[in-house]
Amino acid sequence: MTAIQTRGGGRRGLGLALIAAAQFVVIMDTSIIGVALPDIQQALGFSPESLSWVFNAYVVAFGGLLLLGGRLSDLFGARKMFTTGWLVLIAGSIMAGAAGTAGVEIAGRAVQGAGAALIAPAALTLLMTLFGGTAELGKAFAVYGAAAPIGGTAGVFLGGVLTEYISWPWVFYVTVPIAAIVVLLTPFALPPVAGVPHGHIDLAGAITVTAGLASVVYGVVRAPEVGWGSAEALIALIGGGLLLVAFIIIQSRKRQPLLRLGIFRTPQLGAANVAQLLLGAAWVPMWFFLNLYLQQVLGAGAFASGAALLPMTALIVLGMVALAPRLQAKFGAKPLIVSGLLVLGAGLVWLALVRPDGSYVADVLPASLVAALGMALAFVPSLGTAIGAARPEETGVASGLVSTSYQIGSAVGLAVLTAVAAAFTGPALDATALTSGYSAAFAGAAIVAFVGAIVAAATLRKTSAPAEALEAELAA
Repeated sequence: MTAIQTRGGGRRGLGLALIAAAQFVVIMDTSIIGVALPDIQQALGFSPESLSWVFNAYVVAFGGLLLLGGRLSDLFGARKMFTTGWLVLIAGSIMAGAAGTAGVEIAGRAVQGAGAALIAPAALTLLMTLFGGTAELGKAFAVYGAAAPIGGTAGVFLGGVLTEYISWPWVFYVTVPIAAIVVLLTPFALPPVAGVPHGHIDLAGAITVTAGLASVVYGVVRAPEVGWGSAEALIALIGGGLLLVAFIIIQSRKRQPLLRLGIFRTPQLGAANVAQLLLGAAWVPMWFFLNLYLQQVLGAGAFASGAALLPMTALIVLGMVALAPRLQAKFGAKPLIVSGLLVLGAGLVWLALVRPDGSYVADVLPASLVAALGMALAFVPSLGTAIGAARPEETGVASGLVSTSYQIGSAVGLAVLTAVAAAFTGPALDATALTSGYSAAFAGAAIVAFVGAIVAAATLRKTSAPAEALEAELAA
């Protein structure tokens, strides 16, 4: 995009680049550690059981603090929280890279997740501030959404390169220069956003929702490892549920709650959040098990596996940036969300037919491209609908809410489908058994996508596309 002067004195092109960088880094930091995990385990003395917490600590902190991050963005201003989040992310990255023990490493990852939870909702609020009410809003959402798959694929490549040719701490240090550049450019590229006058932080609500969400996420990521009926999983899940019930009670009695419960009566917002939740529950497990199939069944290395995902990534970027905005301008959001989830489900059904002696060209490439097209069609309209439906003074909370929906959906979907894959794999770890488990996981993800399409069709309202957006797309 060209650098166009905007309200607040920022430049839209550079501002959008910084906002997209937020999405890129948040997703990259989840995928970049995969190749480095064996080296981290050896260097810091992680047990096989505890090693997963190098990933889980980030997810738990991120998912648990997103709603609070959105409220802080509304109270103190999105640009201020955006900058603060990057500074916290820098601190966590340095802490994780310099860690000398497993405990410090896990703490550093949790700090990284906390920084990401401040960045993500503030970034979406700033995007609405820059492009809300303009014909470019759809494209801005598309660029933001496309940064996610690019970050995921880049993380796989960077993790392999940095671990093999430098050392594992650099999978964390690489975030620092990116974050520093964003912090330096933010005052010049992004407009200041005033906070809510006379607002205050609902501490009781913040504590209960953060602890509740963190406990639920902890339970779902631990359950496949320790058993869904284990005391550890049940205490975490039931305790988290009770804390969330307490949060709802607190919100119903507060004059200035963390989350106004009436926000769910806003047309479209609740339905769009459900669509994002089920989209995450279908897409993230697909990406996870597709990587495993490529490496453990087809025998691809880390670099070859990353390269195999490039066509899918390219199609998502093209679909989000060029195709989805045009189709939404012509048909509206609901048809794209429903059809996108149906196409994603169809691609997952195709992937469920993978074979132990399969090939990338026959078993992975065409099915993954169909799934990628579905993701590209559904993601941007559901994200934009969820945020655009909120009051202007609640865009931060709405951003945190939709990000929370996607992250919780991803975590729950991955945990449940990991258990499904393990049940179908059985004790054997040969190619046939592994393929059976991965096929079951793909089939389960397809069911989630189809359920999402049905729910979206039943709950979303069809709205007419803005005439000015259609005209702008036709002119483009």
